Amino acid sequence: MLEKSSHLSLGPTSYKTSAPLELIYSDVWGPSPMLYSDGFWYFVIFVDAYTKYIWFFPLVAKYDVFTIFHQFQTQVEH
Repeated sequence: MLEKSSHLSLGPTSYKTSAPLELIYSDVWGPSPMLYSDGFWYFVIFVDAYTKYIWFFPLVAKYDVFTIFHQFQTQVEH
């Protein structure tokens, strides 16, 4: 079975970043139609608007996003 994936653009914005980590976009995906290793059903990405660098984190539950964001923030600010 093939599933269609769609790409949603963030669209134009008047906000211009001038440094890395000034603006971070995020997206949460799930639940996955299949269970991944270690029980991951959801995934979150963080995208730096300036560098376009992407961080990807698997999640067991959707409510883990808040915890993962704090870990991500600590990681990139140090």
